[in-house]
Amino acid sequence: MINQIDIFRNSSLQGSVQSLPSSKSLSNRALIINALTQNQGTLENLSDARDTKLMQSLLTTPDHVINAMDAGTTMRFLTAYFAVKGQPKLLTGTDRMKERPIHLLVNALRSIGVTIDYTNKEGFPPLEIRAFPRQLRNEITIPGDVSSQFISALMMIAPTLPSGLVISLEGKVGSWPYLTMTAELMGLFGIKPEMDKSRIRIQPGRYRPTHYRVEPDWSAASYWFAFVSLAESASVLLPNVDSMALQGDRVIVEIMAQLGVKSEFQKTGLRLSKNDKVDSTFSWDFTNCPDLAQTVLPVCAARNIRGEFTGLESLRIKETDRIAALQTELAKIGTSFTETPGRWQLEPGKLPKDKPHIHTYHDHRMAMGFAPLATRMDISIEGPEVVNKSYPSFWKDMQVMGFSIKGLAN
Repeated sequence: MINQIDIFRNSSLQGSVQSLPSSKSLSNRALIINALTQNQGTLENLSDARDTKLMQSLLTTPDHVINAMDAGTTMRFLTAYFAVKGQPKLLTGTDRMKERPIHLLVNALRSIGVTIDYTNKEGFPPLEIRAFPRQLRNEITIPGDVSSQFISALMMIAPTLPSGLVISLEGKVGSWPYLTMTAELMGLFGIKPEMDKSRIRIQPGRYRPTHYRVEPDWSAASYWFAFVSLAESASVLLPNVDSMALQGDRVIVEIMAQLGVKSEFQKTGLRLSKNDKVDSTFSWDFTNCPDLAQTVLPVCAARNIRGEFTGLESLRIKETDRIAALQTELAKIGTSFTETPGRWQLEPGKLPKDKPHIHTYHDHRMAMGFAPLATRMDISIEGPEVVNKSYPSFWKDMQVMGFSIKGLAN
């Protein structure tokens, strides 16, 4: 395991990103849906991220114990999948996973008729699925601001239930684009949920085996927007990225248009270049795109842009407490990141003269979100192997773009 890498400043980016991964979110959903067709479909261009490879292996393992490690999507999707299959399984994960609440999903599955128990702390993994003798009800209610992965997990298994499922959403709905992405992918496999902001209705039916090619990952692409925003000069091509994506994180185009990035969709992909019409303040509601926060906030800090943000509540229960992690690491580059109820303020200061050492907290997005600072200064990043979770070739792609990185394994 590499403890630290040193990245040397490179302020000019020209070229094509060589290994932009395909979407982890879509890959994991497609694996679950295809498994519900008894794997009769064919999936192309699956993500090579660690989480997706883990999902593939766990879907087919005969083992009783399912170790989802630190993969929240894997834990939640497989809980629902094995539950509806009635397969006795013990689902566990890392120490951090055992601190991430799962009671809302478990409560929903219990109300449907699944026998499922916690083996340690109530409301948290590990949990044991024992049986699913019969469907007890076809309507459930769940808070709309819960992780979209809980709702997506229930949506994907719904058509396999004898009576289908109606999911009523209470209150404000968070991450709505992730739910529509799940619905659109289900539609490609022959199941079309009926949706509005308060209810999702899914009739019983059979998924149709199909051929599906996974599109490039917009969350991964977002880091290259950050590089372009912070560079002195840049022209970067993201191959095969087009405007017809299913992923909600494609909103990064709109966000970064306000932070100095021009986007042009071409036949070969998406071309990013400089557009220096940038205001001194920026605000955004991340409710529908929380994974982009760690891309956007370091850009604002480095460009001396004051920020005001909402919709960051879910960051506290990710791979780490991302709010606390951002506060600590942004402080290393002279920026304060403070919270008032439901609102966060970012106040930039002077960038440090000394090389900052960025800690990643076992969180892939901390590593990749702060890496673009290398367009402005030399930086060190601890625990660089965390990128394997979603973008294994990230450091190599940086090297192709001209960055010198010391400490990488061959």
